[in-house]
Amino acid sequence: MTQTLVLYDIVSNLPGISWSPNPAKPRFVLSYKGLPFVTVWVEYKDISTAMQAIGAKPDKRLDGTDVYPIPVLSDPNTGALITDSLEITSYLEKTYPEKPVFPNNSESAIREFNSAHLDQIITPSIKSIWVRSTEIMSPSSVKFFTKARSIDIALPWDESYDEDWALLEKGYKNTVYKWYQKTEGKWFMGDTFSYADIVVACYLLWFKRVVREDEWARISSWNGGKWAQLLADVEKKCNLA
Repeated sequence: MTQTLVLYDIVSNLPGISWSPNPAKPRFVLSYKGLPFVTVWVEYKDISTAMQAIGAKPDKRLDGTDVYPIPVLSDPNTGALITDSLEITSYLEKTYPEKPVFPNNSESAIREFNSAHLDQIITPSIKSIWVRSTEIMSPSSVKFFTKARSIDIALPWDESYDEDWALLEKGYKNTVYKWYQKTEGKWFMGDTFSYADIVVACYLLWFKRVVREDEWARISSWNGGKWAQLLADVEKKCNLA
């Protein structure tokens, strides 16, 4: 019998707690594969202390300083402790290959997709979503989040709202839509579900959880409702509906 895995995620003030896209990705993968897991919720301000305490490895910021990211997955079945949503998924795929999320030897191609989606769609418009994210954190975590993220993208974040939303809309309505139109079927790989769909869905989940009601209605209207439907389809596929 498989022992229960442990996923470290970031707490929020929202009902249901979960909101952050990167921890959501392994959560969806674990649920899709039917693996038993529990979640340890960590305040944003406590991430470094908590991750150092369990022996997780740090990443490097642009300025060369250490940063301890979440998600982290602890697997008592193997003793593995893995950081980064993509590396966690790669580990789960190799260790628990049933119900693959990199089907047909697609890991390399999906890694490229993951990078393109982040660089072309998310990063250019991320400031306004960060502003919304601070609205669902505790005051102490907001202060830490703002200080940490401003190392990568300078403050203020709220002066380019219209530009950010225009970029996000163009990204989904044009670029991501074209990626999905290359194959017949509702998934990125046509009729075959994969981690690429989880990536797109988890960012949509982030938006749905943190943006205002009228903003989510705007996203839901793009491409005839495709993105709200994709999120619903992926949640159902991963037993999270």
